[in-house]
Amino acid sequence: MVKGIVHYDVGQQVDVFLFIKSSTKGIASNGKPFLTLIFQDKSGEIEAKLWDATPEDEVNYAAQKMVRLAGEINSYRGRNQLKIRNIRPVTDLDGVTISDFLEVAPVPQDEMASKITQYIFEMKNSNIQRMTRHLLKKHQAAFYEYPAATKNHHEFVSGLAYHVVSMLDLAKAISTLYPSLDTDLLYAGIILHDLGKVTELSGPISTTYTIEGNLLGHISIMVNEVGQAAKELGIEGEEVTVLQHIILSHHGKAEWGSPKPPLIKEAEILHYIDNLDAKMNMLDRALERVKPGEFSERVFALDNRSFYKPTFQK
Repeated sequence: MVKGIVHYDVGQQVDVFLFIKSSTKGIASNGKPFLTLIFQDKSGEIEAKLWDATPEDEVNYAAQKMVRLAGEINSYRGRNQLKIRNIRPVTDLDGVTISDFLEVAPVPQDEMASKITQYIFEMKNSNIQRMTRHLLKKHQAAFYEYPAATKNHHEFVSGLAYHVVSMLDLAKAISTLYPSLDTDLLYAGIILHDLGKVTELSGPISTTYTIEGNLLGHISIMVNEVGQAAKELGIEGEEVTVLQHIILSHHGKAEWGSPKPPLIKEAEILHYIDNLDAKMNMLDRALERVKPGEFSERVFALDNRSFYKPTFQK
C-alpha cells in the first residue's frame, strides 16, 4: 500500500504523485512571486510553497493539476509542511488519474442512501416527510457526491451525506434517552440543514464557494427552498415555519452564522449533534496520523489546539 502524504514524519524525504487542491499567488518580502499550494491524496492534504514562481509555474501548478514532486517534510508553526525540491506536471506516461488522489467517505454511497431512505420512511408526519423527500430527490445526485465543507470537517467526496448519516444515527441514539424529542422534525432538520451546500459549494473536487455561496450562504438558500417546496406540494401549516427555523438556527449563534438562535427543543439538539459530529471528524482525522505518545498538528478549528494520543491507544 502506497504511503499517504499525511503519514510521513518530519524530516522524511518524499517522492510522490499529488493533486493540487488549491494554488494561491503571493508576493514575498523580496518582491518575487510565490505560490502557496495545497496538495492532497487519499490520506489528506499538506501545504507547500513554490518560491520564485514564474508565469509558466502558475499555469502548470494551478488547482486541479496533478504533479510529481520530491521534497522533505518540515514543521512550521505546529503543522507539517512540504518543502519542494523538484516538481513537474504529470504526463500520460505516469498512469495516474484524479480519482487516485481523492479522499472519499468510508461508507459507500448506496449504503448511505439506503440508510437515509429508511429514516425518511420512519417519519409519521406526512407534511415533514413529503418536504424532506421532495428536496432530497431534487438534489440527490449532488448530495451524495459533495463534501460538507471546503475545510475543517468532512471535506471529502461524499462527506456531506456521511455527515448527515452520522448525525442521524446520533439523533436516533439520543432520542431513546429523551423520548420527548420529535424525531420526525429532528431527522428532517438533519437531512436538510446542510443541503444548501450543493448550491453554496462548487463540487467535490477542489471545492470553492460559488457566487450564491458567497452572497447568500447555504442557510438562506435552504430556507428559501423549504418555502418553495411547501408551495409546490401545497403544504401549509406550522411544520414549514418550524423546519425553516431549524435550518436558520443550526449554527447556534449569530457569530457562528445563525440568523436566529435555536428556539425549539429539536433545533437546540440538532445544533449540538452537528457540532459534535464535526468536531469528532476533526479529532479522528488529526489523531489518525499521530503515533501513541505524540501530539497532533494544531487544529485551527478547535482553538488551534494540539491533541495528545495516549501511549495505551493504538
